[in-house]
Amino acid sequence: MPTIDTQRLLEAAREAQAHAYAPYSHYPVGAALLTSEGQIFTGCNVENAVYPLGMCAERVAIFKAVSEGYRRFRAIMIVTRNGGSPCGSCRQVMREFAPDMLVYIADEAGHVRATTVAELLPDAFGPEDLSSS
Repeated sequence: MPTIDTQRLLEAAREAQAHAYAPYSHYPVGAALLTSEGQIFTGCNVENAVYPLGMCAERVAIFKAVSEGYRRFRAIMIVTRNGGSPCGSCRQVMREFAPDMLVYIADEAGHVRATTVAELLPDAFGPEDLSSS
């Protein structure tokens, strides 16, 4: 399997972050999702005056990829001002499609840390839990 170009993902996530619509939190987030086929899908957070109607950058990127027919993901790069970790909803959506996916979390200074979905959401509920025995 080819090496993941984290610099390319970081640049894509930063570009996405620049498009964030965050007039309420003032916390722009960008994400760049790498599919198993090598495609990159980006997303930014989009807030709404009715707070629950907003959407996180990670889910925007994943939903864009899924809407284009992609279901297998290798890595996601997330950029926030201070290297904040994905929310629980994003962790669960990542788990749905890629429980072993690499997750890179970066701050605006370019410091990157690596983890996995499994580390972010241990003992997660997944599709296999809905199977009847």
